[in-house]
Amino acid sequence: MTPRLSVVVPFYNVGDYIGDCLDSIARQTWTDFEAILVDDGSPDDSAAIAKDLCSRDSRFRIVEQDNQGLGPARNTGVRHAQGEYLTFVDSDDLVSRHGFERLVRSLDETGSSFAGGNARRFNNSAGVRPSWIHGLPFAKNRIASHVLESPDLILDRMVWNKVYRRSFWDEYGYEFPAIRYEDYPVTLKAHLDAVTVDALAAPVYYWRERESGESITQQKFQLSNLEDRVRSAELVMDLIDSGAYQGLGEIRRRVHSHFTQIDMLTLVMAFGAVPPAEEQNLVLLACRLLERLDNSVLVRAHSYDRIQHSALRAGDVDLLRRLAHFRNEGGLRGGARAIPKAGSRWQFEHNYPGVHEQNTAVPRTLYELPKKDLTLATTVQRVAWQDDVLSLHGTAEIRHLETTASSSLRIALVVAGNRIPLPVRRYAATDSHGDSSLVGFEVRLDRRLLTKLADTAAPAHFAVRMKSGRLREHGKLRGQRAGSPGWPPGNWIDETTWVQPGPGADGAFVLRKMVDPCRITSAEQTSDALVLRGRVPADLEDPRLQVTRALSGLGQVLPLEWSGRDFSVRIPFGPIIAETSPDDPFTQRTTWAFRMLGSGGDERLLLWTAGDQAVSHLDQGRLVTLTRSTGGYVNLHEGPARVVAQQAEVVAESNELRIAGLLTGGAAFSWRRFLEDSDEHLDVACRSTVSASGEWVASVGLSELIPDEVVAHSVDPLASLADWVLFATAADGSAQAVQCEPFLASRLPIEVEQGGHVAGIRPHAGTLHVEVR
Repeated sequence: MTPRLSVVVPFYNVGDYIGDCLDSIARQTWTDFEAILVDDGSPDDSAAIAKDLCSRDSRFRIVEQDNQGLGPARNTGVRHAQGEYLTFVDSDDLVSRHGFERLVRSLDETGSSFAGGNARRFNNSAGVRPSWIHGLPFAKNRIASHVLESPDLILDRMVWNKVYRRSFWDEYGYEFPAIRYEDYPVTLKAHLDAVTVDALAAPVYYWRERESGESITQQKFQLSNLEDRVRSAELVMDLIDSGAYQGLGEIRRRVHSHFTQIDMLTLVMAFGAVPPAEEQNLVLLACRLLERLDNSVLVRAHSYDRIQHSALRAGDVDLLRRLAHFRNEGGLRGGARAIPKAGSRWQFEHNYPGVHEQNTAVPRTLYELPKKDLTLATTVQRVAWQDDVLSLHGTAEIRHLETTASSSLRIALVVAGNRIPLPVRRYAATDSHGDSSLVGFEVRLDRRLLTKLADTAAPAHFAVRMKSGRLREHGKLRGQRAGSPGWPPGNWIDETTWVQPGPGADGAFVLRKMVDPCRITSAEQTSDALVLRGRVPADLEDPRLQVTRALSGLGQVLPLEWSGRDFSVRIPFGPIIAETSPDDPFTQRTTWAFRMLGSGGDERLLLWTAGDQAVSHLDQGRLVTLTRSTGGYVNLHEGPARVVAQQAEVVAESNELRIAGLLTGGAAFSWRRFLEDSDEHLDVACRSTVSASGEWVASVGLSELIPDEVVAHSVDPLASLADWVLFATAADGSAQAVQCEPFLASRLPIEVEQGGHVAGIRPHAGTLHVEVR
């Protein structure tokens, strides 16, 4: 029978990745597919890996051709495809387990021309995180929509997170050009040609970010790469300027704005790496794109972009090089420090390269710093409970300006519109420009104050007001950093009232008061099951406990035993482990969320109040862990037996960093940092011990993590001198980043001075890092 879905997978020199990619396709819940694997003349063992799978799974077949590039290889795959629907997968990426099914079923229901879904970025050292370019077009479900009514979809420039109706594809005769960046000319035309499009907020695709920087978008300077980028942009602009489509005014503006922010930016940044012999070629190429971009869009670009555009038009390669180095090395982090404008005390200029030069072709007005840019900048650095007092540490400053002792800072807790002033302790901390200044603050909220919070429906936020000279700026406290601000711990303030810090709907830092919440009060394991005990509020009628897989939406209702409002539930390990169908194709992990369902559609998430330690069980090489989410609710994870860190401390006497956890599997530990633009890495081995119960401790002297030859960034003093990731290496030589348990994340960061530097221990995307500054 003809399969309903054809999956085209071109490959070239991806032996390290293609096995995982094809495995993620083979595991799909949508099983009615054929996979056409196009060997584009690959010189490594990629073809052998692909052929091995083809011999074991009849749904996969291989097509061979001489090397022609990704676009032509995709075209070859399409010619061999027979399915009703068509999709593409890049051979170093992964597909989420329910990805194909979600997209195909959406098309079956709507009849749309194609369906697309959200994406995630991933690699070993940084874990899994959202793909920022997909965040806006897939922020919500847009069913049977169109780019003309949802212009955000113009940012959806990749071909691989979609399933196309084959009849639609053939009707318009789509073919990929034989260039890099071949996706956008095809995908935007498809958006314009479509009758309707389905855009799904759920992640369907995992986009690899290689440590090595070998992928097309991560290469060092290469003129041919940039030429293909410009050619791709020209094809897109030719399309929208062709007159073949009506009503493209807003689409045209958004496309030109996108190219200004992404592709034009890439070209001017390339002046930081261009060899002298290629400088004029790069000038000509960058001007070629600049001349195509709409001037009404260019004049609204960031002032730094406009300075670079002016230098480009003037052909000032020296200034272009300095501007590129300044930007590439982080000079815009926090906004360049303001300098007073000559002759005016309260007017400022950006301290960008060229600002002091009189004979530059760049208009001096582009260096002016508008007052509207002198806004309040805040961060939340650490969240902790000391008995029943909530302590918040953070920073506050006015962007671009130095924070002096003459400045003033006021912080108030805003409860139901009422402001409650808080005592503020200020101290010196590192500001957004890397200088030590009076930007640090601490506020402490005691039980008496916390009892004034309103109920969960109206979380309290923090209003910040700052005065510096004549300037007065205000705003909400926001800017949660990694560690406890991202995993803030909650606490009881009396027998029935829980206070949970965390992000609000607008991203500001808020406090939620929960009176008699749905909660678990204890969690333990027997030989074959988890046993949870908890309590439900009196106003929840006929409660039932539903456990739902967060990514797939699949769930079940679990039987409960009751004693008044107290319940217990037994969750056997066997069925969880037997269900070998992970939702996350990279971590091979599935996450379940818990909520109580009441009569009348009432739903309450189940809060974790069962102490500050996760419960874990290892069986058949699979790890089941009951823990908390970022918001403090109950989560259950099932996945491979990854090494997990549960404790971190710095021993004061020896300045030794000790990380502890469970389930080593005989692994050796080391702190690893990757060299710039390379898969090569340096390792610092840890001294490790393992107890009879399987608890491990990995220790290293902090001095061993300070690079011997420290070269500080002259432009970006906040850049890390070294970023170390804790790795566990198994007996077979395979290495994986150690996972950071949520309860440990809620107790981080830990910062220690060492040899004139600061080492910060903090989590990033689920892995454990030490950043040296």
